[in-house]
Amino acid sequence: MKLTSPENVKKIMSKGGFRFKKSLGQNFLIDEDVLAKTIEASEVTKEIGVIEIGPGIGTLTQALSEKAGKVVAIELDREIAAYLKKAFVAYGNVEIIQGDALKMDLEEVIEQHFANMPTVVVANLPYYITTPLIMKFLEDTPKIDSVTVMIQKEVADRMVAKPSTSEYGALSVAVQYYSTPKIITTVSPQSFMPPPKVTSAVIRLDIKNHTRPFVKNEKKFFKVVKAAFSQKRKTLANSLSSQYSVPKEQLKSLIYEVCGSDNVRAEDLGIKEFVKISENLQ
Repeated sequence: MKLTSPENVKKIMSKGGFRFKKSLGQNFLIDEDVLAKTIEASEVTKEIGVIEIGPGIGTLTQALSEKAGKVVAIELDREIAAYLKKAFVAYGNVEIIQGDALKMDLEEVIEQHFANMPTVVVANLPYYITTPLIMKFLEDTPKIDSVTVMIQKEVADRMVAKPSTSEYGALSVAVQYYSTPKIITTVSPQSFMPPPKVTSAVIRLDIKNHTRPFVKNEKKFFKVVKAAFSQKRKTLANSLSSQYSVPKEQLKSLIYEVCGSDNVRAEDLGIKEFVKISENLQ
């Protein structure tokens, strides 16, 4: 059954007695071209294991099963998960897990289901938990090689944003610290059923081939980044002085040494500058 067909989606929903649940961010992909671009961007092969979050009625799951060695799909909705287990019972390389991906130990999922297989994430993420899920993949799951996901375009733009742009912020720094992000394609609301109120984008975060900056103290680095962007309109010296008990003149001296000016804002700094400041800030 072609799961990108609106008619088939309606049949499945009707037969299973399902309703679209806004609280779970359920918008099912019905665009074959976007589906193909997502699969291609993920670079999935039979040697690779895939974690999928929020499979819905299984549109992406079905496509992934044809390319990947194994697919583990994690679905929060109990009714949808029960349907998926029946729908994919004949697929030898698909495992459906009912649960909350945010609360799961994904390292344990990888160890249990993928053995020594390279592992990637491919998903149409529920928009209301996009950022915490992305950070969970990047911060807490070091065995993931890449993340290819459909997310809100506004969030994707922030992830790839460069310094001195309006979209650049703490999320940009965090994502680019852990990975090399690239927007693959923009997706209109009409590519989903029901259509969301926002434009979406497929983004790929390359973790395996990314060179992470050397930082002596990651916790301190991210504390500095968070403090710097906490008051974006203020100069960096003012933002940091409100969070650290360091004389402002001392802060200005450090910032000038790193940036060539003490009148810069957080949005003007790249990751290298944030690293230097965090390494020298007492």
